[in-house]
Amino acid sequence: METAPWVWVIVAIVAVVLIVLLLLATGRRRKAIQQKRDDAHREKAAEIRRDAENRELDAREREAKAARARADAEQAQVEAARLRQQADQQATEAKTLRDDVNERTRKADELDPDIQGERRGRGNSGAASQENPGGGSHADRENPRSGI
Repeated sequence: METAPWVWVIVAIVAVVLIVLLLLATGRRRKAIQQKRDDAHREKAAEIRRDAENRELDAREREAKAARARADAEQAQVEAARLRQQADQQATEAKTLRDDVNERTRKADELDPDIQGERRGRGNSGAASQENPGGGSHADRENPRSGI
């Protein structure tokens, strides 16, 4: 019976070695599974980062387009203000010219004896009708296209 305790010791050692080997194999398998899971997560994270970078580029591009649109709108406003100023200046010049034309016409009417006679209702109306057979005003004589 002396061999029996040694057998039990050897069986116990073999059982412990088998348990340790089983635990090591299970640990390695878990590590392999965990490694595969980590690799998959790394790939997914890389894909998410690439997508985020693409979206960042899209956002920057849209911001640049918005800035260009704002600049274009501001340029259009400046151009519109410049055109308004130019239009006001031309309107002022036109009014000055119109006033000058009216003043010259008034002076011409004062000098013209036919116009004076027509306006005042006296004078030689026959002379006016001889010079201006159409019987129209001074403006009608100057503009033959007036239709009269």
